[in-house]
Amino acid sequence: MNFLSAADLIGRLPPAARPVLRTVLYGLVAGLVAVAFHLGIHFLYTNGIERLARESVLHFLIGSFLVVAGTSALAGWLLGSFCREAAGSGIPQLKAAFWKDFGWVPWRTVWVKFVGGVLTVGGGASLGREGPTVQLGGGLASNLAGLLGEPKHQRRKAAAAGAAAGLAAAFNTPIAAVTFVLEEIIGDLNSRLLGGVLLASVLGAFVAHGLLGEQPAFQLQAVGQVRWIVYAAVPFVALLAAAAGSLFQKTALGLRAWNKRPTRLPIWVRTTLGGCAVWLIGSAVFLYNGRLGVFSLGYGDLSAALTGGMPANDAAVLLVAKLAATVLCYGLGGCGGIFAPTLFFGAMTGVATAGLLNLAIPLSPSGVVLLAVVGMSSCLASVVRAPVTSILIVFEMTHEFAVVPPLMVAALVSQAVSHFFAKHNFYDALLQQDDVDLDRVMPPRDLRAWQDSPVSRIANFRPVLVRDIAPAALAQLLQDRSHERFPVVQTDARPLGLLTRAEAKAAVAENRAPRLASCPVVRREVTVREVQRQLIESPEGIVLIQAGADDRIIGLITLHDLLRAEAAFGQDC
Repeated sequence: MNFLSAADLIGRLPPAARPVLRTVLYGLVAGLVAVAFHLGIHFLYTNGIERLARESVLHFLIGSFLVVAGTSALAGWLLGSFCREAAGSGIPQLKAAFWKDFGWVPWRTVWVKFVGGVLTVGGGASLGREGPTVQLGGGLASNLAGLLGEPKHQRRKAAAAGAAAGLAAAFNTPIAAVTFVLEEIIGDLNSRLLGGVLLASVLGAFVAHGLLGEQPAFQLQAVGQVRWIVYAAVPFVALLAAAAGSLFQKTALGLRAWNKRPTRLPIWVRTTLGGCAVWLIGSAVFLYNGRLGVFSLGYGDLSAALTGGMPANDAAVLLVAKLAATVLCYGLGGCGGIFAPTLFFGAMTGVATAGLLNLAIPLSPSGVVLLAVVGMSSCLASVVRAPVTSILIVFEMTHEFAVVPPLMVAALVSQAVSHFFAKHNFYDALLQQDDVDLDRVMPPRDLRAWQDSPVSRIANFRPVLVRDIAPAALAQLLQDRSHERFPVVQTDARPLGLLTRAEAKAAVAENRAPRLASCPVVRREVTVREVQRQLIESPEGIVLIQAGADDRIIGLITLHDLLRAEAAFGQDC
């Protein structure tokens, strides 16, 4: 059955059954692409870095350099040639697509992300596969919705369902996948999309169970009775792990901002530099202690930390090395996510801290494992700021209920630390760095919040400002622009008044200075409620917006802008 016949079949179903069948298809397809992505990364890494690690030192050094540098260069070439937006984790890009483009994701983003992610992560770069899987699931479901007849402006349900199914299949964590999509992508735990997200997540997990097995992502040593000192150390470990996550966020965003500056270096050169940095750091660690945790996901060493097989000094070395490698790889434009690295940072922080405590008070292996799990959850929560997800994702990955109370404490500590160091979480900070206005992307959840939001949410900050009102200049303005009203400002952009098109034509015809109408002026911080009244009372239906620090005109809002924004708000709710 092709997609045309499938769309026709769905159209023949009762209206109530159509969205259910679509959601089932979204969940299955997203689960399949998540499994394929996982298998592709695993195949490349197993037959690359892992196989070379069993050879001689010289063969490992030469071979691993060729693999990491070559795959990073090829992935960078794909990004630069076909889709630069496929760089990074993909979660902020999917979030922006969900709100700005109503869930529509271009097909090229999906295939470039898949191939680039397999090459980057499977080739050994220190990045994760879970974030890209979220984008792959959401993007593929969005494109499938188009094949099934959904228009571009009605694909939010598909994108959310696909994202949840992708994450559920990637981590084998269906509950955490639901909460993550609601917390991070949609931003509302009470969203009306909950049913579709839940169904797709379950189906994504079933696909992973059927093709990869039902085992959790990590095997955790059973956490039995632990000493009181371990529970007393939980807040301290959570604080250190959250600080490590905040340090990663600050440095990775700083390097990424530097990397976004205009440069003559093509993208593939910069991603290759990131891969070379990973090779240099990872090879040094491998020669020191024989561990490969710096390369790729690092799940082998992470599993060792969760089964009590990781010495504290090795954990400390891996923490510093992995953090530096991930910052360089992500900041220079690599194609991969930050879920796996942040879990790694947190686990190594917990094991290293347990090693210090063990010098004074001997800890049982269960106590060390508990602190490693607490570090994982705290570090992830500090970077992503999805505390419910951070608790559930670690619990579902380990299947250990005994760790839940300490994880709840860790979530509280991590939120306090992350808000102290940064205003936004990692994903929202990336959107800001890419000049995506968060207020415009994320609509308010109720009418009161909408009316109390700043007018900057819906204003036009690219107005046509008129500084020269000589007849010749006005004639040229009328020829170049079709607007009916023009704000007239001084050379320093301070307001003088409002010029209508009819008055400009009259001034040109009579060769005189135009008469300017008065116009309300507000600061950008005023609320939509205040501007509504002024727009209704304004004879011209326009309000000018000043900068907060001075009187310069930086934007305007018309009655049409307000009505269009209110219509969009009604659709979003």
